Amino acid sequence: MPITVVKQLPAIEKLAEENIFVMDTKRAETQDIRPLQILIVNLMPTKEATETQILRALSNTPLQLEITLLYTASHKAANTTKEYLQTFYRTFDAIKENYFDGMIITGAPVELMPFEEVNYWEELTGIMEWSKSHVYSTLYICWGAQAGMYYHFGIDKETLPTKLFGVFENKVNNTRPMLLRGMDEVFYMPHSRHTTVPIERIREQKELEILAESEETGAAVVRSLDNKHIFVFGHAEYDRDTLQKEYERDVALGLDIEVPKNYYPNDDPRRDPIVRWRSTGTLLFTNWLNYYVYQETPYIIEQIKKMKDKVSHSCGQ
Repeated sequence: MPITVVKQLPAIEKLAEENIFVMDTKRAETQDIRPLQILIVNLMPTKEATETQILRALSNTPLQLEITLLYTASHKAANTTKEYLQTFYRTFDAIKENYFDGMIITGAPVELMPFEEVNYWEELTGIMEWSKSHVYSTLYICWGAQAGMYYHFGIDKETLPTKLFGVFENKVNNTRPMLLRGMDEVFYMPHSRHTTVPIERIREQKELEILAESEETGAAVVRSLDNKHIFVFGHAEYDRDTLQKEYERDVALGLDIEVPKNYYPNDDPRRDPIVRWRSTGTLLFTNWLNYYVYQETPYIIEQIKKMKDKVSHSCGQ
């Protein structure tokens, strides 16, 4: 939570330079607190495992969150029962009149397909278009990040020569944005994907900033300059055994799959994996919630559209 001090205290400027968030008393007095409305668009077939991972990452904050889980009605879930979806999830038609402070769009195992051939692409683009006026800030994960980059900024994905599979080192380019507050200059994050978004194309977009990258992963964390779109191309929310389960599944299917890099000690799958990304996941999710959602979203949630229109207009000047 922010530190609250008397307005114009000289230390405020110094602390701000050190990326420490300070709120003066005048601003604090005008702040009302209400639960944040967070929408999770879960595109993964293993819905229960994915929702557990994300909810765990979101729980490391004192903020009160009200979570709405959404599934795409245009896709028939093969690994989740209809009863489970009807009990715990909602469809876009059921929530499209509502407003949300934040939205998370997960990855999906459809990356080798052109976006337009994904059977729920039309529904997903409808959700992303709707979010422009009904969601304050969106966090996109893995394929969700690729889909958001393509829809909002016109940058298509490319197929990699081999699957990017393992836990990879990423270097922070800019420590100023609050999203990376508290992060080490080099951090680890799991990746599991056959495609990538060309980093040169991202650099060409004046509305985007690459916050972290590496030679192996390409762009790892990207933000739009208005902080309304946060793209994370890895899986900071993964459990200890997620990559192991993927590896064992592919081996059992007889697929040509390499041992996930930097995951097992000495890359030996007979040994227990080493978790190197837990703090990264905690910081990414909590910083996004605190600085890009809680500190910015309007108290009267229906004013989101008006605020986003104002920001878009000022950014265009």
